[in-house]
Amino acid sequence: MKTLQTYLLLLSAVVLLSGFSWGFTSDPCKEALDSAEELNTIHDDVQLRQAEAKIAAQCPNGAAAHFVMALQQERVSNFDGAIEEYRRVLQQEPTFAQASGNLGLLYAQKGMNDEASVELTRALSMMQNPLYHKALAKIFAAQKVYPLAAYHYKEAGQVLTGDASIFTGLAEVYTGLNLPDKALDEYRRALAADPASVTAYVGMATIYLQRNQIDKALEQLKQGEAIAPQNREIHLLLADIYEKQGDVKLADYHFLLGGKSKAQKTADTPDASEANGIIESLKAAIKEQPDDTLLYEKLGHLYQVAGKNAEALEAYREAAHRNSTNSDVYLNQGILYEQKSQLDEAVVAYKRAIKVNPSNAEAHLRLGDIRFSRGLFQEAVDHYVEFLKLRPESPDIHLKLARIFAKSKEVARAISSYSAVLAYSPDDGDANREVAALYAKKGDIEKAVTHYSKALAVRKEDSDARIALISLYVKGKKYDEITALLKEAVELNPDDPMNHYKLGLMYDFKKEYDNAITSYKKAIELKPDNARALNALGRLYMKTGRLSEAKETLEAAKKADPTMEETTVLLSNIRDEFNPEPRKISKGKKSKAKKSKKSKKNKKNPNKAKSSGTTKKAPVATQKSTKKKE
Repeated sequence: MKTLQTYLLLLSAVVLLSGFSWGFTSDPCKEALDSAEELNTIHDDVQLRQAEAKIAAQCPNGAAAHFVMALQQERVSNFDGAIEEYRRVLQQEPTFAQASGNLGLLYAQKGMNDEASVELTRALSMMQNPLYHKALAKIFAAQKVYPLAAYHYKEAGQVLTGDASIFTGLAEVYTGLNLPDKALDEYRRALAADPASVTAYVGMATIYLQRNQIDKALEQLKQGEAIAPQNREIHLLLADIYEKQGDVKLADYHFLLGGKSKAQKTADTPDASEANGIIESLKAAIKEQPDDTLLYEKLGHLYQVAGKNAEALEAYREAAHRNSTNSDVYLNQGILYEQKSQLDEAVVAYKRAIKVNPSNAEAHLRLGDIRFSRGLFQEAVDHYVEFLKLRPESPDIHLKLARIFAKSKEVARAISSYSAVLAYSPDDGDANREVAALYAKKGDIEKAVTHYSKALAVRKEDSDARIALISLYVKGKKYDEITALLKEAVELNPDDPMNHYKLGLMYDFKKEYDNAITSYKKAIELKPDNARALNALGRLYMKTGRLSEAKETLEAAKKADPTMEETTVLLSNIRDEFNPEPRKISKGKKSKAKKSKKSKKNKKNPNKAKSSGTTKKAPVATQKSTKKKE
C-alpha cells in the first residue's frame, strides 16, 4: 500500500508539472460598461481606439460593445449605423449618459434638432460635457433663442478654451442681439485660441464693413485669404470692397473665385450648386492661367471634398506635373491611389510627399503601412521610426514596431519599443503580456512576472497571461500563487468544469485532499463524463485508502474514456489489493513445479540420487548374473 501511495503522489506531480493547458474565460460585461463610461476621459485618439478594442472583446453583445461600435461607425462617417448602435445601447442601458449625448450630437448633425435637444438635455442632466453644451448652443442659436444659446456657449467655453468655434458662435449670438462690441471681443478670443480661425476674420470684417471701416475690414479679409485661399465668402467680400474702390479687374477676379460670374454679382448662388460653381470658376481661371499650379491644387482639393475622386486625382496629377511644392498634394494623391488599390502609384506619391517635406508624418506612416503589408519589414521600420520622431506620442506605432522586432528576434529593440508603448499607455494589457514573454525568454523571471501580473490586473480574463504566469510559478515552485490564480479562475467562470479540475489538481498536489475532492466532484457535477476528473478523483480515493469508491470512480473514468492508460493501471492495482491470495496453478504447471522441486532437491544431495538409482536397477543385474552361472 505504501508503494502504491508513493506511485500516486509521483503521478500527481507529473500531471501538475507537465505541459498542461490552463485556459480560462469569463464574461465581464459590467467591467466593460464601466470602462466604456470612462472613454470620454481619454483624449489621445490612439489610446482611445485601444481602449475600445478591449471593451468590445470583454463583452461582445453588451451595451458597451454597441457603444464602441457606434463610435467606430462615426469614424467611418456611417452616421445612420452609429445612430442605430446608440439606440441599442440605450435599450439595454437607458441611463448611459454618453450614449444619449452622442446620439444627440448625431441628431443635431442630421438637422433633427428636436430629437437632438431631447437627448442632449437628458445627457446633461446626468453628466456635464462641454460638447453637449456646444451642440445645444448651436441649436438654440439657429432657433434664435439667443439667451439660452449664450448660456450653453459660455458653459462650453469654460472647458474648451482652445475651441475657437465656441467663441465665434457666441460672437454670432451677440451679433444677433445687436451687441457688436461684445461680438468683436469674442472674435478676438477666437483668434487667440486659433490664429487660423477664418470665421473670426470674416466675422470681424463684416462688422467693420457695417461700420464702414473699410481698411480694417480689408486687413482682416487679407489675413483670412492667406489662411484659406479657396474660401468663397472671403473672395466675395473682397470683390465687393474692390468694386466699391473702382478696381474692376481685382473685383472680377475675386467674384470669379467666389463662384459668381459677372452677371451674378448681386445674386446669391443656390446652395445645391455652390461646389460646382466654385469648381467651374477655378476651371475658367485655369484656362486663363494654365500654368498656375495653385489653381490645380485648389481644384483637386475641392473635387476631393466633393467626393469626386477621379477628378481630384486628375487635378493633383496636373499640379504634380507642374512640380507642386505642396507636400499635401502628393499625400492626397497617394490616399486616392490607395482607395483604388493602386499601391505602387501610392508609394510613388508618398515618396514625393516626403521628398518635398521630410516632416510629412502621415506620408511616412502610410508608406510604412504599405511596406509592412508587403512584408518589407525593414523599410516599414525605417518609415515608422521617422514617423515616431515627428509624433512620438503614438503608442500604437510603437507597438507595431515592437512586434516587428519581436518577430525578427531583435529582443533588445523589441523590449525598448514595448517600453515606449507602456510609457504612454501603461495599462496596455497586450503590450504587458508580450513584453513579459520576451523577459521570460531572456530569463528575467522577475520582470516577466511583473508584466504578466499587470496584464492580468488590466484584464482578469486574459488566459494567455494566466497560463504563462502559472507556468512561471510552477517552475519557481510557488504553489500558493498558483492556487490563488486557479481560485480566481473558478470565481471568474464557475461553470467551467476544467477550472475546478485544475484547482483540484493543485489541492491534490498540496495534500489538501478534502478541497481536492470537492473540486473534482464539482468538475464531475458540471460534466459527468469528465474522464480526467473521474480519474483524478479515483486516484485520490486510492491514495487515501478508499478503495471501493476508487474502484467505482475509476470504472466510470474507464467508461468515459477507454483509451486512458493510467485508469487501466490504477484499476489493475485495485484488483491486486482486493485479491491478495495466490492464484491457482493448473495441472501442467503443477507437474512442472514438482519436477523443478525434485531437481533442486537432487542438486542438494547428489550421492543420494545415485544410490537410489542403483537400488532400482539391482534386481535386473542379479537375474542376468544367475543365468550366466546356470
